[in-house]
Amino acid sequence: MTGDQVLQDGPHRRVVRVGDTVRRPMLAWSGAIHELLRHLEAVGFPASPRVLGIDDQGREVLTYLDGDSGPDGWDRVVDERGLAAMARLLRDYHDAVRDFRPSARWASGADRVGTDQIVCHGDFGPWNLVWRGPEPVGILDWDYAGPGTHRRDVAYALEYVAPFRDDDMCLRWLRYPSPPDRRRRIEVFAGAYGLGSTDGLVDDVIAEQQRVLALTRRLAAEGREPQLTWLHDGVIDEGDRRVDWSRRHRHLLAGLP
Repeated sequence: MTGDQVLQDGPHRRVVRVGDTVRRPMLAWSGAIHELLRHLEAVGFPASPRVLGIDDQGREVLTYLDGDSGPDGWDRVVDERGLAAMARLLRDYHDAVRDFRPSARWASGADRVGTDQIVCHGDFGPWNLVWRGPEPVGILDWDYAGPGTHRRDVAYALEYVAPFRDDDMCLRWLRYPSPPDRRRRIEVFAGAYGLGSTDGLVDDVIAEQQRVLALTRRLAAEGREPQLTWLHDGVIDEGDRRVDWSRRHRHLLAGLP
């Protein structure tokens, strides 16, 4: 393959494929991400890109993971086979970082992993996975990795794959043929991940929605992109509405009467 293939071309970030590599702008916390990715390479975790260095334009150079990603990920998790496979991949990742104790600062501002924490991926949604058929084989976009409990990553994923969205959005945008059985999907994901119970998961999701909103607002206040654009465009306000929806529809999610 010759020439550059543009993978993302936002005003704040241009990501291109060059041959079998991906070139991305560096972030203030890229050192921490590279330390994480090098650890994953060292322990033989197969689903993460490898860090190859920095090019002459100051961009990080990563290996390209071949497969379907982005919007293609949504229909893969409608099927329970894809949903369960996604949960198993998350568990495999968490097992790979169980004893990892990095030294760098993350996007959240944290610089230490607590004794009861791991380095979460922080953005584990179907759009950030590389799929080959019904199986996720790669994980992309590690920009928001950082210390947290394993349930934080589980909760983040469940917001999008239960999903914590109304029926109209599920049918119109998320590729469901009929309204999803959210409680059933939470059970499938939790079981495939290896959780012994779904107790407390709905509250975990709501807490994670609130945490992500707070982080997004802080990064916007610091002038970071794309969060600053999201603030100006009203996208962050949509996050408040999603938290409200989750609270008002706990009966759909937690099996309540």
